[in-house]
Amino acid sequence: MNLRTRYLGLDLRNPLIAGAGPLNGQLDNIRRLEDLGAGAIVLPSIFEEQIEHEQGMIDQLSTIGIDSYGEALTYFPAQTTYALDPEPYLGLLRQAATAVDIPIIASLNGFTNQGWVQYAWQMEQAGASAIELNIYFIPSDLSLSGRDVEQRYIDIVKAVKGVVTCPVAVKIGPYFSAVGHMAQQLVHAGADGLVLFNRFYEPDIDLARLQLVSDLELSRPYEIRLPLLWIGVLSGRVKASLAASTGVDSVDEVLKYLLAGADVVMTTSSLLRHGIGHIKELLDGLRTWLDARNLESLASIRGRMSHLNVEDPTAFNRANYIKTVHDYRAVSAPNPAESNGRR
Repeated sequence: MNLRTRYLGLDLRNPLIAGAGPLNGQLDNIRRLEDLGAGAIVLPSIFEEQIEHEQGMIDQLSTIGIDSYGEALTYFPAQTTYALDPEPYLGLLRQAATAVDIPIIASLNGFTNQGWVQYAWQMEQAGASAIELNIYFIPSDLSLSGRDVEQRYIDIVKAVKGVVTCPVAVKIGPYFSAVGHMAQQLVHAGADGLVLFNRFYEPDIDLARLQLVSDLELSRPYEIRLPLLWIGVLSGRVKASLAASTGVDSVDEVLKYLLAGADVVMTTSSLLRHGIGHIKELLDGLRTWLDARNLESLASIRGRMSHLNVEDPTAFNRANYIKTVHDYRAVSAPNPAESNGRR
């Protein structure tokens, strides 16, 4: 059975990718994921703010008391001796790139234009097969227009593509006024692939302590509906690879994403929930499903249920929304009076 696929111009042995997450930050886990069958691995994101914060703390500590004693400057070693900047991350990237034969994709969450460009270039030099731009931007500045926000994404892609030659994917959220148009703009700016969707972690309120709290909630299968919709709409209509990310827990979600037109399917939550070995269960499930239908390759199902290929494309449009609402029959709660009368 042929499960080979292409993503960002890279040849993958299958479409299952271990998405960016803490498990992928250890070389032993990376090796094990390869052994279990992962088609590619995305390393955890490197966050520019963390690097800048660490640098700022060292700068602050290294200047404490320098006016007090002549020897105070010797309290701290030269700044160049610190393992600063993204070096630990780049070290892992170098090790992973040589330790396994499957593609290793670096993930970058920048904050400044300089950060996006500088760290992307360093990632490519360290051996990244591709770079995933994890653009996480909450436009809390009320003066920003939708166009301002979109332009920020476009400028990031152009800047990064100006300094690297490896493929670049953009992980975006669904909160654009016109997702399809934005996808096209990112591709025109140079994006080789789109990852749909980024999950924005939102705060909650602790009523007992009256404090904002935030925690990590793993995605659930019901969350595939939105990325499934947009992958189905974009498949065959944008000249870029499409990666599905969100809600993958079983082979069912993998199959649905592939049928909608995804080139690859990423999962992070299921590996955190079930363990690294779950990647093999997903892969085995994919093979079993295809084998039961005498299908020899992914080409026979990929995009079969996309907007371009379904017999009735209105299933993706407003007409189907109206039909769904009209066809729904709510189960009414029993009338208390009637219930009493039946006693």
